[in-house]
Amino acid sequence: MRFDLTSACAGTAARAGKLETARGEVLTPVFMPVGTAGSVKGIHIRDLKEDVGAQIILGNTYHLYLRPGLKVLRDAGGLHGFNGWDGPILTDSGGFQVFSLGDLRKLTEEGVRFQSHIDGSYHLFTPENVIDTQRIIGADIIMAFDECTPGDASREYAQKSLELTRRWLDRCFRQFAATSPEYGYPQSLFPIVQGATFPDLRWEAVKHVTSFGADGYAVGGLAVGEPEQVMYEILEVVTAGLPADRPRYLMGVGTPVNILEAIDRGIDMFDCVMPTRNGRNGMLFTSRGIINIRNNKWMNDHSPVDVNGTSFVDHHYSRAFLRHLVISGEMLGAQIASQHNLAFYMRLVREARQQILDGTFPRWKEEMIHRLKQRL
Repeated sequence: MRFDLTSACAGTAARAGKLETARGEVLTPVFMPVGTAGSVKGIHIRDLKEDVGAQIILGNTYHLYLRPGLKVLRDAGGLHGFNGWDGPILTDSGGFQVFSLGDLRKLTEEGVRFQSHIDGSYHLFTPENVIDTQRIIGADIIMAFDECTPGDASREYAQKSLELTRRWLDRCFRQFAATSPEYGYPQSLFPIVQGATFPDLRWEAVKHVTSFGADGYAVGGLAVGEPEQVMYEILEVVTAGLPADRPRYLMGVGTPVNILEAIDRGIDMFDCVMPTRNGRNGMLFTSRGIINIRNNKWMNDHSPVDVNGTSFVDHHYSRAFLRHLVISGEMLGAQIASQHNLAFYMRLVREARQQILDGTFPRWKEEMIHRLKQRL
């Protein structure tokens, strides 16, 4: 994998780049739709490519390991062969899902023993078998196994958690070096910077992860309960220490405003379930602000969902019709809303990239944030 830094914008840490993988290039900043169980909920692969404009999608190791299982994925030739997506894929390590299980998991030095949320069966994730699992899934970019520290963690807990994540990271890279890709194309392993809300712990983590000379780096453990301003301050600490010639991935974040603020601080890659999850619940992101499509005010509004939109949804469906579908519980309503939100996210990061290239990002960002915070 290769990353070329195309442009940086004066007065900000925002960057535009190009990530080259065996399955094609990705222009950054980029948003990656989340395909938890191998598909982005409610969205056809065709629409992801042709309307949404996705360049790379994300799969989840925990969910794919449990269902459909590794034998099915291997027999299909990996996730690409299984779901029909021929572009780059990134998989997370499953760490966040495992740690969110609460009482259904037990953390040890070896790894995490947990119960499946599907049938209660017991499983063990270790740094080694998580690498092996992601080899079988066959993603182009795979993530190291870590503990996602809660945003309100004490310093003592955060320190111990970081030390464990460091030891696990060493084991991940040893296993990665001792194994080979399953399907004949290279994979890249990204380490994850943890350290909760403590700048010195984050800096320690940055020094450790950069010692591996990885193809890229991820920032985890943010947007997990800490104030937004704290998240932005931590990002400034972390990005200051990460190599400029490698992509930086902020995991699980977030709102359109969060994304613009993170781009401003030097982040290149994003993923979040918010566009599809909020869409299914009737919340729509538009260039003029947020719409709750369930509100009565849209009942007879026959204008496009986003008057400035360019997606298939904006050209073919009105707010009134979409509200009717959502209120009626029609599956198509959730699908249209999800597709609209994803297309909006893609258009937002594409425009951010162009503003960086043009040297106008800081002013544009402030104007956009003011609009994006409005509730229509």
